[in-house]
Amino acid sequence: MLQDLLTLNIFGFFLLFCRVGTAFVTLPGFSAAYVSADIRLLMALAVSFVLAPVVVPGLPVPPASVPGLIVLILGEVLIGGFFGALGRILIGALHTAGTIIAYEASLANAFINDPVAEQQGSVLSGFLTTVGIVLVFVTDLHHLMLRAVADSYTLFIPGEMPAVGDFSQAISRYVADSFALAAQIASPFLLAGTAHFLMLGILGRLMPALPVFFVGLPIQIATQMALLALSLSSIMLVFTARFGEGFRAFIIS
Repeated sequence: MLQDLLTLNIFGFFLLFCRVGTAFVTLPGFSAAYVSADIRLLMALAVSFVLAPVVVPGLPVPPASVPGLIVLILGEVLIGGFFGALGRILIGALHTAGTIIAYEASLANAFINDPVAEQQGSVLSGFLTTVGIVLVFVTDLHHLMLRAVADSYTLFIPGEMPAVGDFSQAISRYVADSFALAAQIASPFLLAGTAHFLMLGILGRLMPALPVFFVGLPIQIATQMALLALSLSSIMLVFTARFGEGFRAFIIS
């Protein structure tokens, strides 16, 4: 062990840590505010030490010029941030779906601090994202994130400038898929909300003296909450499947 430490390629390990450390700073769950910076640093160092014997021998030598060194480091940081951004985009589908459901349930004005999105959001958004990130770790999907980062050294060769155009296209595609997934998750609530407002409109025309908002609001909240309770397991099954597919695309079998 001591001999391995003495013969360790310090520059190669630093280059490895640039990609892995950036991934840990941005990946959902690992980068959350409730995870201390020391814990994140230790996890990134541990993963870097595990990957070092396999990855470091294939890393490029230190460049002769400072600009070359900066470009090399920025390329590694960009790749690590790319995988972190993918994870946040995928988990963002639950935040978007929760916001849509909150609007349909008339709960959009009740804001709390979302610990996953690290911003103010509706109660339902915070609930869905919290359940989603818990399931990511319970079902070992976080191993897929780490494996995708490890296999990225085969897909994205260190020392070669990443294809920024391909990265932008991939991000755009994942953002579109995330919004589509959010719309699919919230579609039953949209249908129930549309039917509810249609019934209130008809009732208001038939009984003009009836305070429809006073009568309809409790029914609207109860209906949406009951629908959420019935469909929560299906929502999470769909989300975990899509989350896993998003990272399996970068894993070499």
